[in-house]
Amino acid sequence: MSLITPFLERALAKKREAGLLRTLRPASMSPGGRIVRDGREYVDFSSNDYLGLALRPELVERSREWAARHGTGSGASRLVTGTHEAHLALEAKIAAFKGTEAALLFASGWQANAAVIPALVAAMPGVQVFADRLNHNSMHAGMAASGVRQHRFAHNDLDALDAMLERHGDAPARLILTESVFSMDGDRADLARLAEIARRRDAILYVDEAHATGVLGPGGAGLSATVRGGIDVVMGTFSKAMGSFGAYVAGSRLLCDYLVNASGGFIYSTAPPPAVLGAIDAALDLVPHMDAERATLAALGDRLRSGLGAAGFDVAGSTTQIVPAIIGEADDAMALSERLAQAGMIASAIRPPTVPAGTSRLRIALRATHSQGDVDALLAAIGNAPCR
Repeated sequence: MSLITPFLERALAKKREAGLLRTLRPASMSPGGRIVRDGREYVDFSSNDYLGLALRPELVERSREWAARHGTGSGASRLVTGTHEAHLALEAKIAAFKGTEAALLFASGWQANAAVIPALVAAMPGVQVFADRLNHNSMHAGMAASGVRQHRFAHNDLDALDAMLERHGDAPARLILTESVFSMDGDRADLARLAEIARRRDAILYVDEAHATGVLGPGGAGLSATVRGGIDVVMGTFSKAMGSFGAYVAGSRLLCDYLVNASGGFIYSTAPPPAVLGAIDAALDLVPHMDAERATLAALGDRLRSGLGAAGFDVAGSTTQIVPAIIGEADDAMALSERLAQAGMIASAIRPPTVPAGTSRLRIALRATHSQGDVDALLAAIGNAPCR
């Protein structure tokens, strides 16, 4: 027995007693918004493959082609020998998709936020940082790594943000951090107003587009594409609607050149391998032409929100493909999730610390490959909200 064993046992016991113990369960994706787990097929309402691209043959084939041409690994970090022509070409393609001067690839969305934010803070001594309270954990981790205290404003309360910026108007620099689509509530930030506030208050605006990329905005380019020129730093992922893996940061050429020299997560990480690059490349070809799938996804979201609202559930202001059904207590959310699993549907329960105490929920993630019948069956299985 290792000396660490009793400490780990006690920590896990506390998680178990609080109903917060998590375990890994293997599963595999199936067509039509399905998943196979323990030999049984379920309708999957928990994955972020919003456009159904993860199983598209175009991504699979190009991934294989690029691996066959360039090998299965990149060999090193980008600044050693890991930068291939394929990386540079793909970054140029991402920049064109996002309407920016340049873009830079990262290994994952969490890594990008956790590595880019402290690098930006380090470039601005005395910076004051203003963050939406419901920002993703990776953004808060980036701030923790920076060593600078963030000013958190109430979720999407832009009047409060504006007042905070006014109070700190004498700071040498101001940085605003937000998501465009919030991953747990499925609601949106008002990027047009945020961009206006940032300009008026001489603040830098950083937007996480992980759950908007591919799904929202012109050609699926994200909500940032609706205010082009108004956002200084755009981060997004390829692991959700884009059906692959990895992340990007898009902005000016100067921004990307700086991150190459200052972001530890970029400098010290092995470059993304060719197979991943091929899948991303194929997705970038497909996504701009998937307006029909985006319309289907939006209609399914409206149908689900209407049904949950009629059944008495709070859906937390969702306006996207992410629709929460707020339950309240963690045990109740877990029980409902298990009941749905018995009915052949996966809708994962989200509990603290991912969401605030008392707001445990089903986080329902829709896909364009779901049908109206899938949504109606889910609503019937959920039933009505419990009386309180």
